[in-house]
Amino acid sequence: MTYQPFHIEGEDRPARWLITCDHAANTVPPAINGGSLGLDPADMARHIAFDPGTAGVGKALGKLLNAPVIMSNFSRLVIDPNRGEDDPTLLMKLYDGTIIPANRHADLAERERRLDLCYRPYHDALTRLAARPGTVILSLHSFTPQLRGRPPRPWEIGVLYARDTRLAHPFLDRLRQEADLTVGDNEPYSGHLPGDAVDRHALRHGRPNVLIELRNDLISDADGQNHWAKRLAPMLTEVLDATGL
Repeated sequence: MTYQPFHIEGEDRPARWLITCDHAANTVPPAINGGSLGLDPADMARHIAFDPGTAGVGKALGKLLNAPVIMSNFSRLVIDPNRGEDDPTLLMKLYDGTIIPANRHADLAERERRLDLCYRPYHDALTRLAARPGTVILSLHSFTPQLRGRPPRPWEIGVLYARDTRLAHPFLDRLRQEADLTVGDNEPYSGHLPGDAVDRHALRHGRPNVLIELRNDLISDADGQNHWAKRLAPMLTEVLDATGL
């Protein structure tokens, strides 16, 4: 089969939402070191290789919101689609204490080859989808409950944003009404990363956007993924309608 660096579901769905899963897969294309980065399968199943659970949540949300979904089909360790092309962390050689063997000696030519094979086709497709009038970008990510040597993270969900808070702040306010949730405000990371996917496809074009981070142990199986999709879909619809964006 011909390698495809992204998958799209529901391209013709009419909702304004465009759901993006930048780190949906831990796939290593056959053209990259024979399909292996030299890591143990257990490491490839960790958060260092992808955002576990986001593909399932994204697909379920896409159906509930009647919105298109685009998902990467390459590991963030191959090349990270949520980084700008000039970002020094675009091609990681060490991640959360783990050395990436196939990346140790990757040079500029290898970086360019991976950009052409994976990164640029994904962003070209995302650019095309986002160009529909009135697009609202919902970027889905997940985070590990605890990094090595760090304290446990208390949040079930985080909302990330940069300078455009038109949707993120009202959505944060809505989440805080849920008594059982500990909600991260630009946690567990800052939402300001120049050149990232939201910057490239939303901020630079004035498109409303929100980035959601879900703790990955909560979306590790289909039940958890469907639960969170069903929980988030009505809140997202409610908040977008209330903002009048």
